[in-house]
Amino acid sequence: MMEQYRTPLMFAMMAALLAIVGIFQSWNVALTIVNLCLISSIMTLGVNIQWGYAGLVNFGMMGFTALGGLAAVLIAMPPVPEAWAAGGSGVMAGLVIIIATAIVSLLIWKQLKGRGAKRYWLTALSIVIGVVIMRLVADPSIAAIESVESARTGYLGGFGLPVTLSWIAGGFVAAGAAFVIGRISLGLRSDYLAIATLGISEIVIYVLKNEDWLARGVKNINGLPRPVPYEIELQASQWVVQLADMLGASVVDVSTITVKLSYAGLFTIVLLIFLWLSEVALRSPWGRMMRAIRDNEVAANAMGKHVTARHLQVFILGSAMVGVAGAMLTTLDGQFTPASYQPLRFTFLIWVMVIVGGSGNNFGSVLGGFIVWFFWIESEPLGLWFISTITAGLADGSALKTQLVENAAHMRLMTMGIILLVMLRFAPQGLLPEQKR
Repeated sequence: MMEQYRTPLMFAMMAALLAIVGIFQSWNVALTIVNLCLISSIMTLGVNIQWGYAGLVNFGMMGFTALGGLAAVLIAMPPVPEAWAAGGSGVMAGLVIIIATAIVSLLIWKQLKGRGAKRYWLTALSIVIGVVIMRLVADPSIAAIESVESARTGYLGGFGLPVTLSWIAGGFVAAGAAFVIGRISLGLRSDYLAIATLGISEIVIYVLKNEDWLARGVKNINGLPRPVPYEIELQASQWVVQLADMLGASVVDVSTITVKLSYAGLFTIVLLIFLWLSEVALRSPWGRMMRAIRDNEVAANAMGKHVTARHLQVFILGSAMVGVAGAMLTTLDGQFTPASYQPLRFTFLIWVMVIVGGSGNNFGSVLGGFIVWFFWIESEPLGLWFISTITAGLADGSALKTQLVENAAHMRLMTMGIILLVMLRFAPQGLLPEQKR
């Protein structure tokens, strides 16, 4: 009987924790956590589709997240006319050469099927020649673009379209990258696949950090357009002033909370759409087929299921969802900072969310996204409070007290480790385990 109420009870407890933060800290902090939890939950849904449905180990989430952020820049930011005039044609020519190289290499690979080493050598040679020609054509143009007011622009810019379109574009960009990556790496065993996807993620982020003409690299891009009003605009609105007077709050607080509530509304709509689609897919014959492949690939293959094609399909779908979340995260931050994408750190965090919530259960993945991100944010102030409490009896100049207080921020790493260990010991299938249908 309790299992029937397990899911709503868990979400009610999570809502209570957020309400406690709002009451005892501030509603601004609580809503900030909510928005980040909503984005994290979309990422965990994408990972759950890959791991929970099909058993694919993908450690390249940060690469797809970064590609989603890049899509937000390319779609929403206005073009830089001076940069296009300086080298836009050369970059476009380089892009055409790369596409032609890919087509030629693919034709060589198909035509020389069964030719052994000759097939590999000629394909590799065509790729090398194409890359060399592309660099000869594009490099002078790239240098010219990056020299155009490099402190302010130094890149081509985007299309100047509404930023919400970039969320869709982020999904398509990540899906395209997942198709290429999947075709190369999905034939690997699970542990090698994890290493390969992690390495590819590092390569993607390395490129974004160093190709300034594309998105300014480590110089970052600030001031991305927003789908919600700016706080300063709301503070000049009469209804905001009246609402602040009625609530007895400052106009600044009311405007900030209004903006965060607007973001939360948009993110919730996207999350609910993905959650509904994921549930429909899970309950469909396609979902049963994916779980059959996950549980026994050999048997599924013997029954006529194209395992590699289905793995590629689910890899693309999950990566697209992560790409949408990446575009949403960049929109929320209002800036694109490639250095903030740390695969070894945040990949672990996303996987902890899936494990804690319950692999194979979509609602569990969403719950895990909320719980883990909540404690990731709150463990630092709670850790500082805890350390201050246990060291209250020590003298203010004590070396031990100073050392513990200064390193209170590291409590979040210990907290994540404790949560993971407790879950693996007492609830190895997660808070909301997969339902056997």
